[in-house]
Amino acid sequence: QVQLVESGGGLVQAGGSLRLSCAASGLAFSLYTMGWFRQAPGKEREFVAIMPRIGGITYYADSVKGRFTISRDNAKNTVYLQMNSLKPEDTAVYYCAADSTNWGRTTPNQYDYWGQGTQVTVSS
Repeated sequence: QVQLVESGGGLVQAGGSLRLSCAASGLAFSLYTMGWFRQAPGKEREFVAIMPRIGGITYYADSVKGRFTISRDNAKNTVYLQMNSLKPEDTAVYYCAADSTNWGRTTPNQYDYWGQGTQVTVSS
């Protein structure tokens, strides 16, 4: 059974930082593209960042480029999202997801597995 478990969310002031983690189990982690997505109230789920398996290119949404960094530790089956210079508009539930392809896909419905999400709230 595949499980993705996010952690690290919370309440932070604008300009602050958070580091999200997503621990995966039940899948060959190193063979999956891992992505972070977010969903704010009343909005659709949107792509934030993806890191394909070895040899792939990391992608970021324009809204987070230069502020967020995705990384992965295949030995720990974990993907991270370091979020710096946070803004109130970054407030959302953040989800990690796994894609069995190496195609660098950024559309949520193309992902195979999802975590339960972790809330990030940025106060102004």
